[in-house]
Amino acid sequence: MRALFIGDVVGKPGREGLAAAMPALREEHLPDLVIVNGENA
Repeated sequence: MRALFIGDVVGKPGREGLAAAMPALREEHLPDLVIVNGENA
C-alpha cells in the first residue's frame, strides 16, 4: 500500500496550489491513500 502525506495546506492559495499539483502527484506516486493536513485551510 502506498500513502501520500501532504502537510500544512494553508488558506485559499494552499488549497488552489494543491488542487493544481495533485493530478501530477497522483500520477507520479500512484498512491492508494492520500492524507492532507488541511486544518489551516
